[in-house]
Amino acid sequence: MALRGLAHSGPSSRGPSEEAVAAAEERRAPVVVAAGAVREDDEEDDGRGRGLLRWDGFSAWLHCVCVVGFDLELGQAVEVIYPQHSKLTDKEKTNICYLSFPDSNSGCLGDTQFCFRFRQSSGRRVSLHCLLDQFDKDLPVYLKDPAYFYGYVYFRQVRDKTLKRGYFQKIAPEYFEKSEPYLEAACNDVDQWPAPVPGKTLHLPIMGVVMKVRIPTCHDKPGTTQIVQLTQQANTHISVILPTVHEVDLFRCFCPVFLHSQMLWELVLLGEPLVVMAPSPSESSETVLALINCISPLKYVSDFRPYFTIHDSEFKEYTTRTQAPPSVILGVTNPFFAKTLQHWPHIIRIGDLKPAGEIPKQVKVKKLKNLKTLDSKPGVYTSYKPYLNRDEEIIKQLQKGVQQKRPSEAQSVILRRYFLELTQSFIIPLERYVASLMPLQKSISPWKSPPQLRQFLPEEFMKTLEKTGPQLTSRIKGDWIGLYRHFLKSPNFDGWFKTRRKEMTQKLEALHLEALCEEDLLLWTQKHTEVETVDLVLKLKNKLLQADREHLPVKPETMEKLRTHIDAIIFALPEDLQGILLKTGMT
Repeated sequence: MALRGLAHSGPSSRGPSEEAVAAAEERRAPVVVAAGAVREDDEEDDGRGRGLLRWDGFSAWLHCVCVVGFDLELGQAVEVIYPQHSKLTDKEKTNICYLSFPDSNSGCLGDTQFCFRFRQSSGRRVSLHCLLDQFDKDLPVYLKDPAYFYGYVYFRQVRDKTLKRGYFQKIAPEYFEKSEPYLEAACNDVDQWPAPVPGKTLHLPIMGVVMKVRIPTCHDKPGTTQIVQLTQQANTHISVILPTVHEVDLFRCFCPVFLHSQMLWELVLLGEPLVVMAPSPSESSETVLALINCISPLKYVSDFRPYFTIHDSEFKEYTTRTQAPPSVILGVTNPFFAKTLQHWPHIIRIGDLKPAGEIPKQVKVKKLKNLKTLDSKPGVYTSYKPYLNRDEEIIKQLQKGVQQKRPSEAQSVILRRYFLELTQSFIIPLERYVASLMPLQKSISPWKSPPQLRQFLPEEFMKTLEKTGPQLTSRIKGDWIGLYRHFLKSPNFDGWFKTRRKEMTQKLEALHLEALCEEDLLLWTQKHTEVETVDLVLKLKNKLLQADREHLPVKPETMEKLRTHIDAIIFALPEDLQGILLKTGMT
């Protein structure tokens, strides 16, 4: 996961009654942000080459840190952005202002941590992207999200009788105790972090604490956490080990509804409109993130909002009754949504999430007409009938864990493995069929354009399920065919298939390049005219540029062999053409 940029925070000149600090992030490939050119002798310096400018290292992780103030007369406002050069549009600032505070009905006394997500303004350009694509290609597809900002909030509310409201809301206790220098020092620490490279185990120091973390790669085996564990010898300089950078406590979030976890997996898989009504932003954001995580490694491609308010810039778009609810998962806390979204087909109403070790009463599936206010009893309000039969074995396993007081972390491992096996059983037949759409390698000719993939034919795919369907890997019975038919019409299928088609098309381009390299191109030019030879050189140079630009899966030696072919052809031409062709098409 990559963060871009940083922000500054300082005490409000107005002495606000409520304040919040939110870190806004772009979820993108782990990126090295290099504003200036990175010199060749610095390329191996983990992206922290001496060519980087101040705050470039920070911008590889965060976009900014904001101090959001609130007073009774002026309302919310972004008071400080750090670093000062970070750019936010007025619309983005407004979203941050409202999303940084719990709804007044939440009653969040003490410390609250939650996250939010909103669209970046159109026209925003990613800056400092020299090495962005290099890291992006190794990032798992479910962590690529360049069009959105992610905000992470630490909110504190304490009673204060001197204020009209009777309490003081604020964020980041160290900041309020030590003021602006503390935040600046923390941001300076982030600026010194190594680049967020997928697959590398990183040590990230911040204000006397050292975090050990590894960002996943697309090559990781699904369901594994591949961070290097500490050796037997005590490693005293490591303060915190983060096994993942993107997963929540799955069982804690699903605990109130684990009897219906398989049905919720279907709803998320199919991209159904889903609302999570929770008592606080913390519960809503964790539950929404758990839902989209349950179909991993498949990417949930529709929109999702861990915390959504009536002030959100997409509020009208998502609450209109003039059209069917969109494919989106919303996490809300305001009672107003119980009425505004009561036409939505699937609503999860949850109570307070219990601490680890405490198990809440299991909620029931209820009819939507019974949901009238946020005070309604917890439950899953839907008329949806699952395609698959409920897996009683996983329920018994989790219930046994509850009875034996198995730690929540262990329960999460069981639940995550169950979701992973369910998703893989569903996806493998699709992967197998799509692989069959690839043309045979022998059909690739160096002198013709790469062949096209065969068309995906739903009925042809359905016929393959009889012998190679999910029954080979899953014990679960039910209407798998119906589930596939529904899935093929969903945004998640569109997103998955576009990704696979792009990967396979790139593979065809790479095989075409390899076929060209195996030809005696110099001999070919001796049998063709000068004009045809020049045309070949230009096409070969374009092939090299394409391979570099699109990160085609081509071996370095293949690229070098093709460059050698190009040079040999050019130097066999007259000198006037040599000079022109050596300068053409390689910028």
